[in-house]
Amino acid sequence: MDWTRGGTIGRGSTSVVSVATDNYSGDVFAVKSSELYRAESLKREQRILSTLSCPHVVAYKGCDVSSENGKVLYNLFMEYAPKGTVVDAIEKHGGGLDEATVRSYTRGILLGLRFLHGNGIVHCDIKGRNILVTDDDGVKIADLGCAKRVNGVSSSVSGTPLYMAPEVARGEQQGFPADIWALGCTVIEMATGKAPWPDVDDPLSALYRIGFSSDVPEIPNNISKQAKDFLTKCLKRNPFERWSVIQLLAHEFVNESKFAVNGRDGSQSETPTSVLNRQLWDSMEEIDTNQILSKKPCFPTKCLMKRIQLLVEDDLVFSLRMPNWDCDENWVTVRSNGSLEEEAWVSSSNVDEPHMNDDYGLGLEISGQKTSNNFESGCKTSSSKACKYVTFILCTKLNYCNDRYTFNAILPVVVIGILSSYLLTHKSFKVLSHPKYNFMDPNPHP
Repeated sequence: MDWTRGGTIGRGSTSVVSVATDNYSGDVFAVKSSELYRAESLKREQRILSTLSCPHVVAYKGCDVSSENGKVLYNLFMEYAPKGTVVDAIEKHGGGLDEATVRSYTRGILLGLRFLHGNGIVHCDIKGRNILVTDDDGVKIADLGCAKRVNGVSSSVSGTPLYMAPEVARGEQQGFPADIWALGCTVIEMATGKAPWPDVDDPLSALYRIGFSSDVPEIPNNISKQAKDFLTKCLKRNPFERWSVIQLLAHEFVNESKFAVNGRDGSQSETPTSVLNRQLWDSMEEIDTNQILSKKPCFPTKCLMKRIQLLVEDDLVFSLRMPNWDCDENWVTVRSNGSLEEEAWVSSSNVDEPHMNDDYGLGLEISGQKTSNNFESGCKTSSSKACKYVTFILCTKLNYCNDRYTFNAILPVVVIGILSSYLLTHKSFKVLSHPKYNFMDPNPHP
């Protein structure tokens, strides 16, 4: 490969990582270089990485030997992650990451570990600096310089002291459970912005405390109950008691259904499981409702009518004129068990559109005249008019939603409340079936 080395983006104990460009294709990649005479670790990484292909492990691009500035270098080519590492993300955030991000990153690391462990490979050095952040805010495991195969003959241990498991610190073994302990330490690092064991000053003290005390890294207090439980499963001092990668992937903390998603405003919220999800409809139009309720104390019926007026004025309705409620030719009676007097009362209540006045009593101002404050008649009039308003709004909004694939989740709540109240008072109700308001029509009218 004919390539040109760019700026340095990372350094290790024996190697340097730089940005590089393919002179023919213009592709950008990362190159990890070490002087040839001490490149054994880099060659081992190349032998392992060249056999792997996983979306959660950094991709292998090739290798070569070059002579630069009088030095012979062994170069390992890998995919480039422009967002850097998890440590870089923590620094950009100004401290610990939010839990939704920690949750997502943790699952990505687990998926990478599942692939490595499934292929008989122990990473041996999981930590924030060895986890790359991709353009789509995913993560990939990188730096397999310490990695080894579990069926290999090597009995040595390696890694970063602060992330070592107790059995590794004692020099006993370094198997799959060691990666799980290191993952727990990395989760703490992501949540707090600091490496585990922050009160330990030097590597030797860390190894002694980790290996020969009964201590475990301190679990942060400002994380969820699920996150704390996840960490306890990772940070068991006995390696045989630690959960495996497969078990951890099923844990509630990293369960896919619990992931937060970005809303239209970019904020994160839990994925709703239904259009009537309480979190979803509780959050809708919250500001407008609070502004209305903060003006004056009001009765439920009046507040409801005010809310319906806001829905009518919503941009989804496009300021359509109310239909002629007095015309019965477009109405179909779907249930009628009442007397003629009851139906006559419903017909007689079909008066002009009400206008809400500033009085927060139960009365309505209709065609410039105020109805009686009699509680029963006020409730009947309000229920009848509210049902008609809601039917019109529902039909019009659903027509619009058929085209735009959007849904206002507050409507079912309003409909259920209003129609329930209306049905308790009257034994007959009608449904608008005019083609213009037929929301089942596959070709809805504007």
